Parts: sequence; structure tokens; C-alpha cells
Amino acid sequence: MTRSDEEAVVEIYRAENRAMVERDQATLERILAETMTLTHMTGYVQPRQEWIAQIMDGKMKYYSSTEERVFDVVVEGDQASLVGQNRVKASVWGGGVSTWPLQMRVNLKRQAGRWQIVSQVASTY
Repeated sequence: MTRSDEEAVVEIYRAENRAMVERDQATLERILAETMTLTHMTGYVQPRQEWIAQIMDGKMKYYSSTEERVFDVVVEGDQASLVGQNRVKASVWGGGVSTWPLQMRVNLKRQAGRWQIVSQVASTY
């Protein structure tokens, strides 16, 4: 592991949070592996394309994401993981707008020389 690997995986996490708020489909498609899944707090395991589609059509509307902490950054060869904690203001699946203390356990893999998120598990903190 090099410091640059650690910085790169943290930046991917930050880019994802920006892209969610900005509804930046191109960035999400670039940094999320095609097989990426997001496990929601409800236990629902959502495939990448469904999640991106719901961001784009407003079913999952992210208004802001304010980073509070990124920790447990581990890089081992072409695998990496981290835990990020952000205050996320959102409206999810027709619910009202709320702000959640959202913790994401993120797993990444370096493929063809670039890091991509392969799985994520959401909880609160």
C-alpha cells in the first residue's frame, strides 16, 4: 500500500457523495463497478443500475452530504475498504426530507489500473 492508494480510495468515496448530490450519472457509472451493490439500512440489496436510475429520476433525492469522518482505510493489493460517516440530507422513496447520520462501509477493487466501488453497506452512527 502506498499513501497515494489510500488517498485514491478516499477520493473515490468523496466523488461518489458529490455525484449523488449532483445527480452526475457519468461519474457514478465510472466509479461504481457494474456488479456493485448497495445494502440499505432496511436490508434491501440494491443493484448499481437501479440505484443510479432512482437517483436520476428523483426517487432517491440527495440534497447534501457533509463528510464528518473517514476511517479504517485499508488497502491490500488490489482490494481496499473504508468507513465513511456523512450527514446526508435526502428524500428516499417518497418519504419526507430528512438528514441522517449515514455510515457507509465501502469495499473497492482496483481493476484495469483504477479503483471502483464494488459493494457498500449503509447504517447510521
